[in-house]
Amino acid sequence: MNSTKVITGKNTIMSYLTVNEPKVPLGGGTPKYSVSLIIPKSDTATVQRINEAMKAAYNEGLSKLQGNSKTVPDYETLKKPLRDGDKERKNDPHYKGCWFINANSTTKPGCVDADRQPILDSSELYSGIIGRASINFYAFNTNGNKGIACGLNNIQKLRDGTPLGGHSRAEDDFAGLDDDDDEDFLS
Repeated sequence: MNSTKVITGKNTIMSYLTVNEPKVPLGGGTPKYSVSLIIPKSDTATVQRINEAMKAAYNEGLSKLQGNSKTVPDYETLKKPLRDGDKERKNDPHYKGCWFINANSTTKPGCVDADRQPILDSSELYSGIIGRASINFYAFNTNGNKGIACGLNNIQKLRDGTPLGGHSRAEDDFAGLDDDDDEDFLS
């Protein structure tokens, strides 16, 4: 068993979901797939597994965190990816009462449905879906910045959610419309 890997609970909301095509990060660099995982604070089991995995990543990465220094920074002082939505996203109602983690990968994550079948229609994967994510934690030491980061492995979409970011799905926009009811604007 991998002590730095976590499967989130089944009520995780996927925000800023970029799993169809990678995006170049602000400031340039390697294109990445990414997601902001919104985890309800009531999902204490997932939060406990995340805290344990971050601590395991710290212990596995002691030599990386030390680098050329004589000491390893204390775990408590390191930058960690688990963040409080009530404090850091006060004006976003989707983050109220939730924790969140930003995860990314240079490798395309696998995306499956509730029956673990691959999702082939990219329109099914949008910010707001609800499901589980497979993530892993690792230590980093880059240009003087040290901490624990979160990698994105795979996503399981369990159900549709409210699209986030003001973007609606075409299926929803045109649902219930009858072609016979429209006026013929060409006549």
